[in-house]
Amino acid sequence: MSESGSDVDAVVFDLDGVLLDSETVWDDARRALVERAGGEWSARATTDMMGMSSPEWSAYLRDDLGVPLTADEISSAVVAEVERRYAERLPLLPGAREAVAGLARRWPLGLASSSNRPVIERFLDASALRSAFAVTVSSEEVAHGKPAPDVYLAAADGLGVAPARAVAVEDSTNGIRSAANAGLHVVAVPNHHFPPAAESVALAAVVVDDLTGLTPDLIEQAGRRP
Repeated sequence: MSESGSDVDAVVFDLDGVLLDSETVWDDARRALVERAGGEWSARATTDMMGMSSPEWSAYLRDDLGVPLTADEISSAVVAEVERRYAERLPLLPGAREAVAGLARRWPLGLASSSNRPVIERFLDASALRSAFAVTVSSEEVAHGKPAPDVYLAAADGLGVAPARAVAVEDSTNGIRSAANAGLHVVAVPNHHFPPAAESVALAAVVVDDLTGLTPDLIEQAGRRP
């Protein structure tokens, strides 16, 4: 539990775009598969798929972008390419390691990610941050991806805390909506490659430019917002 007098019992991080500069990695991997398989990439594809779970974006590539493979084959091919790139270089964002380590000294941490489980596991090992997270949840392990609340509700449940006493750290339109829909307070760290919609940012209790501003005091501030 949190310190006496605190309104916050836990903090839940998103992964892609918050701790990893990886949205372009996923985008490139999906686009390459579509082009290789003879499908047709859409100008809307990137924003449409942000926050989708693996089954959801795999079906999107198959049904909307014309990839003539099964959803499982699509997911496996994209994940293999993302893992290959992470093995070459893990794209940790500036301040990510320090923010996670600093908040883990104060609260139990969760991870609520749209990434597939193998990608989450690679991140945990390659970053040496596994011990900082008490709970990790992939949206492929719940019924619906972001902006549905499922992945954040599962993370809060795994941490044993009420959603209203947890703070989420998110970067994207659908991620912010997912955390807010689950009843968590949200700290928005807007994604610089794919900025979230203004109406989503408005749902956040606090907005910061980057992870260097993610201090325990700021988390407490977010948790006090109605």
